[in-house]
Amino acid sequence: MSDLSRIRKRSVIVAGHQTSLSLEGVFWEELTAIALRRGLSINALVTEIDAARSGNLSSAVRVFILAELKAMRG
Repeated sequence: MSDLSRIRKRSVIVAGHQTSLSLEGVFWEELTAIALRRGLSINALVTEIDAARSGNLSSAVRVFILAELKAMRG
């Protein structure tokens, strides 16, 4: 298993509350890149994603990242 496909669990602050988020390494890389492009911290970006989600936070983050990458592709 490559390092990019290994699940990594990290602590994040969402709307002022600490929680953990489990994502594959490749998703952490993309989440970090999106946050940098937007001038946001990971916590701020995850808080935005959390506010719009209807299911599991990790799944919502993955879907958000996929949508961002598709939008960049055009």
